[in-house]
Amino acid sequence: MMLPEGRHWLASAKTFAAAMMALGIGFAADLDRPYWAMATVYIVTQPTAAMTRSKAVYRLLGTLLGAAAAITLVPNLVDAPPLLVAGLAGWIGLCLFLSLLDRTPSGYVFMLGGYTAAIIGFPSVTAPGDIFSVAIARTEEIGLGVVCATLVSMLVFPVHLGPAVARRMEAWKRDAGTRVAEVLRGEEVRTAAERRLAADAVELGILAGQLSYDTAEHRASLPATRALHARLAMVAPVLDSIADRLAELRGDGELDPAVAAVLPDFSTSAEAGSDLAPLAPRLETARRRMEADASWAALRNASLIVRLCELRALLEEAEMLVAHIRAGRPGLPFDRSELRVPAAPRHHTDTLLALHSGLAVALTTALVCIVWIATGWPQGAAAAQMAAIVSCFFASRDDPAPAMLHFLKRTVESILVVAVYLFAVLPALDGFPSLVAALAPAFLVLGALGAMPATAATGTLLAVNTATLMALQETYSADFAAFVNSSLATVAGMAGAVTMTRLVRSLGVDWATRRLVRANWSALLAAAMHRGRGDRAAFAASMLDRIGLVMERAGNLSTADARPPGRLLADLRVRLNIVDLRRARHTLAADAVGAIDAVLDALAQHYATLLGGGPGGEARVGTSLRAALLALAPLPPSEARRDALLGLLGIRLCLLPDAAARALPDFPQPLAMAA
Repeated sequence: MMLPEGRHWLASAKTFAAAMMALGIGFAADLDRPYWAMATVYIVTQPTAAMTRSKAVYRLLGTLLGAAAAITLVPNLVDAPPLLVAGLAGWIGLCLFLSLLDRTPSGYVFMLGGYTAAIIGFPSVTAPGDIFSVAIARTEEIGLGVVCATLVSMLVFPVHLGPAVARRMEAWKRDAGTRVAEVLRGEEVRTAAERRLAADAVELGILAGQLSYDTAEHRASLPATRALHARLAMVAPVLDSIADRLAELRGDGELDPAVAAVLPDFSTSAEAGSDLAPLAPRLETARRRMEADASWAALRNASLIVRLCELRALLEEAEMLVAHIRAGRPGLPFDRSELRVPAAPRHHTDTLLALHSGLAVALTTALVCIVWIATGWPQGAAAAQMAAIVSCFFASRDDPAPAMLHFLKRTVESILVVAVYLFAVLPALDGFPSLVAALAPAFLVLGALGAMPATAATGTLLAVNTATLMALQETYSADFAAFVNSSLATVAGMAGAVTMTRLVRSLGVDWATRRLVRANWSALLAAAMHRGRGDRAAFAASMLDRIGLVMERAGNLSTADARPPGRLLADLRVRLNIVDLRRARHTLAADAVGAIDAVLDALAQHYATLLGGGPGGEARVGTSLRAALLALAPLPPSEARRDALLGLLGIRLCLLPDAAARALPDFPQPLAMAA
């Protein structure tokens, strides 16, 4: 396990200062539960000021939403316990469902709206007439914690997103250089560098989503950061395309010597982070010579050069954007890009998984409530709300149970720490300063854990639970029996959540990855069935996020499912080539259009068969590809003909791994456009 660094301890000290500020103000204002304000600080505080500000806004909105739900449900259904349980459990499940459909930071509003209703509603069933005042008190205390956390993060050694983006970009450049060198040298094994590239792109997307909450100076770099994110995400499919072309040409002994001579220089420059601009004239010269040749070998080499040029442009524009962001300049560093790339990947949503997760948390909450009602357990409300909170907090994971069980173990340890504080330390204290000094050791450690990405979820929840279990008030009033009952209820609620999650929600990484692959098949089926020109960048945007999600999981896939990350990249390449075919067909002769439509129909049938559980239809796709290539042969050189040929070749590489299936017909016409 990594130990906290200096920046983690600094972040923890800031969070602790904000928490003590909130607690002190809560004492002075005689709030009902000042420890809620303290716990809120630990929930809201994030690594940067912008992220803290955005979460603060969403937490207030979520608290208001949850309070409104509790006020609506509890007084009206308190005399019908089954309906009240169904109402609150259903509300929590619905909110979690909506939060999982919204993978932007604003999704936190819905998740919080769900378990806030549990926090306010369940303890209020014995006194429904007081629920409005309880809701108002919680809103006040949440608001106090939000304000304190936001002010400290913005005013005390503020951490802005600009430097964080720069640090991430330095890591990306190293990983990209390593992976480019691996691909150009012909190393086919997928490596840690490839997975890190995906992780870098995902993290930059998160940072870009939060940048609008930063200061005006840093918000100015938002367009450049979004453009940079798009280029990062495009590197993986382009590299995958180059790897396939190189493997085929080298295997057939048809890699052009001039193209082969460029590869070592490209590899060395990329790995060293050097300027790639000197390679552009050499690549362009080779491309023109290849396109003037009538052979299939020349066409395949030209296809490789097109992808190498695209990779060079991606890396060069990414470097320009990094320099632009570092300098703090607004806008973009270029008027027009060489590339057709999306403004930003669109977030993938899995409705079935979100629905499954929502039903699981609703069922868990309902069952804990049934036990509470059936046994007349005085602390059942605490168990029910804890089951709801833990189930919601870890619901975005493929298998939440291991993380929940780990958190349960750490919570038991924190209960022992809280017991020492409540019954050995706090009775000897006199005054707020001594309280702050006594709390510092435990909360500084928890805050440091919360500041580290690897332990952030556990550290944050432990800090929140510790603050809640201590239930600090202005005057000491701890009761051992009440503390034991509350602690047992907390553990029981979490244990119930873990048990139910293992029974109904532990789907695993492989299942989630297969769902992502099937989502791409559905997108490919839709793309092949339509005949519009389409937007290559827009289509790419809808699949890039799924690539990142699969690549993140690559290291945890079982042996049987170890290939889906590469398969998903190939699917993206097929879809981009489909868009090229759709665009080209609008300016080609009728016979060529009919042949291209036959390819698109074969692709649609292939993906429909895969979605139905069948073996696919690669043979029919191969037949239609060869017919389309022959139909393009007699056409005069043009841009549309070139795009169509390159699109057909790209689909062939992705879908027809067998050498015999890839056999090319005689094709005498050159690829080059007429002068």
